[in-house]
Amino acid sequence: MLNRNIILGGLLAASWCLLAAAPISSDGPELGKELTAMGAIRDGNESKTIPPWQGGLTSGPSGWKSGDHYVDPFPDDKPMYKIDSSNFQKYSEFLSAGQIAMFERYPESWYMNVYESKRTACYPEDIYAAAMENAVSAELTADGNGVKNCRRTSPFPIPENGLQVVWNHMLRYRGEVMARTVGQVAPAPNGSFVMVRIEEQVLWRYNREGMTSETSDNVLAKFYQGVISPPRLAGTKLHVHETLDQAKDPRQAWVYSAGLRRVRRAPQVAFDNPGTASDGQRTNDQFDMFNGSPERYNWKLIGRMEMIVPYNCYKAHNAEVDPDSMIRAGHLNPDLLRYEHHRVWKVEATVKDGTSHLYAKRVMHFDEDSWQPLVIDQYDNSGKIWRVSEAYPIVYYDIPILYDTLLAHYDLQNGRYLAIGFNAPGKVERFDVTLRDKDFSPAALSRRGRR
Repeated sequence: MLNRNIILGGLLAASWCLLAAAPISSDGPELGKELTAMGAIRDGNESKTIPPWQGGLTSGPSGWKSGDHYVDPFPDDKPMYKIDSSNFQKYSEFLSAGQIAMFERYPESWYMNVYESKRTACYPEDIYAAAMENAVSAELTADGNGVKNCRRTSPFPIPENGLQVVWNHMLRYRGEVMARTVGQVAPAPNGSFVMVRIEEQVLWRYNREGMTSETSDNVLAKFYQGVISPPRLAGTKLHVHETLDQAKDPRQAWVYSAGLRRVRRAPQVAFDNPGTASDGQRTNDQFDMFNGSPERYNWKLIGRMEMIVPYNCYKAHNAEVDPDSMIRAGHLNPDLLRYEHHRVWKVEATVKDGTSHLYAKRVMHFDEDSWQPLVIDQYDNSGKIWRVSEAYPIVYYDIPILYDTLLAHYDLQNGRYLAIGFNAPGKVERFDVTLRDKDFSPAALSRRGRR
């Protein structure tokens, strides 16, 4: 593993996504040359199943404009091959243990359509500049439960340990604000479901222009979530303030209870407590695949590997898709998912002695071009795979960012799953809304509850 201390500062060229004046390294690939600013290997692989990174997808299809639904830029692509229960052993070196378990759990219905790989991930120019600067300045706090001396995006493009990879994910650039109305389902084993509609708003304070870990008031993000329907769940509302140094200032959360008609502190919104309206099918720290304090785990960096992962999942995002055609017994409809061959960083997390979590072990796989987690296997305390999580990302090309449009957490033991991210009719994710710090105060949450 290349030591981060050997990297010297670099500069970004003025042209979009191109790097110049690369940092100097005498004994490994150089950030900004062989490696992109995010630390990804710029070249493809020898077998040509992974192409070189050439700047990513920075514009939408002809005629598309910001505010429109994000349409598939590759509508004519066809699967190159299909992996199913009859042939998955042939590809097992490129699959996680959880992905293999899905073929064994659902031999008649689960498969992967594998498409030509397209390295579409891209970020704005200043985010690449920030990543280059972070490479020589960013540090973990003494206990590893926070970061310092970084700005706007992932702190460690050349990670030395698993904890740095996890912070790369949690601090990755996702725009400065986002608002969306989405659907969440937790189908019964027979596939029947009730759609839960949820509205969300996020102020990514650390990701804002000019912001650093030192000027953000130790705030990574401020988050609002409110359940709209069905009526039996409607009215529950949540505010979360996520921090950059979790030891200095732990996460703060407040819940508005429609029954009590008041706001209460909510320390339970963390770790392995059940997520909002999830019917027990995901934990709080599975939102965004993983979030919150990393303090309960030991994080081991396994290294970089090639893997078949969800990518460019525009069919899953398609607003015209009826949820009835997407939601199946046991899992989402595989025909509407897209898999590609990419390089990922693999990290293994095991629960520390003296603490506890529902998941005794988590094996995580992060996209090298974006730090987006794509596949996570979660194990129970007996050492068996319990749940398999997949993120189905697209490039929101007007920002630009690679970000999940759907998340699914498949429970291999009870035959259920939870999926979140279904677009409400006529709705689209917005990255241009006006959000202010005061919109996320306890008083603001109380006002939301009275509306």
